[in-house]
Amino acid sequence: MENLISVDKLHEECGVFGIYAPEGENVAEDIYCGLTALQHRGQESAGMSVSDTGSPEINLITKKGMGLVSEVFDKKILESLKGNAGLGHVRYSTTGESVVENAQPIAMNYIKGTLSLVHNGNIVNASEIKKEQMYRGQAHYTSTDSEVLAYEIISNRVKTNSIEEAVIKTAGRLKGGYAVIVMSPRKLVGFRDPFGIKPLILGKRDNTYILASESAAIISIGGEIIRDVLPGEVISITPEGKKSDRSLCREGEAHCIFEYIYFARSDSVIDGIEVHDARSKAGQCLAKRDNIDADLVTGVPDSGLAAAEGYAKESGIPFAFIFHKNSYIGRSFIKPTDKERQTAVHMKLSVLNTRVKDKRIILIDDSIVRGNTMRQIIELLRQAGAKEVHVRISSPPFLHPCFYGTDVPNSRELIAAEHSDEDVRKSIGADSLSYLKISDFKAMVGDLPLCKACFDGVYPDN
Repeated sequence: MENLISVDKLHEECGVFGIYAPEGENVAEDIYCGLTALQHRGQESAGMSVSDTGSPEINLITKKGMGLVSEVFDKKILESLKGNAGLGHVRYSTTGESVVENAQPIAMNYIKGTLSLVHNGNIVNASEIKKEQMYRGQAHYTSTDSEVLAYEIISNRVKTNSIEEAVIKTAGRLKGGYAVIVMSPRKLVGFRDPFGIKPLILGKRDNTYILASESAAIISIGGEIIRDVLPGEVISITPEGKKSDRSLCREGEAHCIFEYIYFARSDSVIDGIEVHDARSKAGQCLAKRDNIDADLVTGVPDSGLAAAEGYAKESGIPFAFIFHKNSYIGRSFIKPTDKERQTAVHMKLSVLNTRVKDKRIILIDDSIVRGNTMRQIIELLRQAGAKEVHVRISSPPFLHPCFYGTDVPNSRELIAAEHSDEDVRKSIGADSLSYLKISDFKAMVGDLPLCKACFDGVYPDN
């Protein structure tokens, strides 16, 4: 269901958004705008739940479906979603099939009321928790991580005095990387894994509180950033205001470096780091150790542009846009065939031939996963008359799988894990190839503690 050119990219699992307006205004359009700002994090399904906290007969209204935010929600649907509190989700599946049954929010009724939940990431010990729930007759074999999480919160809610207590008790036994927003009819609760692997940001607009995967989503509805939710923190928003519980916070944070390399929007700020600035610094690091004589530097749209800008600034080689990107390519609702993979780049990108002909080009991209897309881009440049194409990657080689919500199930799908740099260079048809060094991360994000397991194999739970 994604754009075909993206089949050779790693993907985040999803984006989450929550909002609570105590003065009673409807929030469905705000959720729509927030999810649209997070659309890059998931393009398979979208959904939202809303609640009118002032109504004597409170219930949660949920709407979700397959496709982009603009395809799932139209004006009529948004007008029917009446409520001053709500949450929303955009999904790219890394666990569970890409079907509407697995779309979020997960909304459930239980003995004490109703609950809706949106989740980004991966619960590493979900199968263990699921077995216990199946024994209790709660979960079923096909339950997703998000459903397991919802069942566990409900199980704890019937034994506690509040949804906050249930969330804290549930979060205390979870392993993995996650950002979650839970809504009961009168409360919104957000929490983040103790490592801080997945981002979650708190914002405000007048008296309205907002939680989102990225700051760009908060800014998109006219809000301002308060701060990042702390790793392990549980934040609850009620008619009385905002409360924080930090009982699960601990030392040993490990923020996902790939948020800064690729996942997040360039205009977002996550854990105090401006994403565009981090990517530009990665390009500068590549240039500092390079000695290629070239005519121009360019980036693969859109993910390689900031790093290319940094490379050009450091090297003194002119930066140039040489691609036209078609932003209106339709999505495929079937798994791409080999032929579709081969034609995807031609559908998505075209080359400005006059800028390329007889030029020696330094081409920057954020990563190489399988190598298919880069190979085809280089072919496009050769066909347009490029004399040389030197590839620079603003991340180290991918060598290890991710278990925290990124769609890399095993190392066999990673070209760098199975082949030498020289073999990769030959495979993609580049004149030269080099990668960012792990040691360059400090230049990108300073002393921010990182999860970089996909590059070095050191996982946060080790």
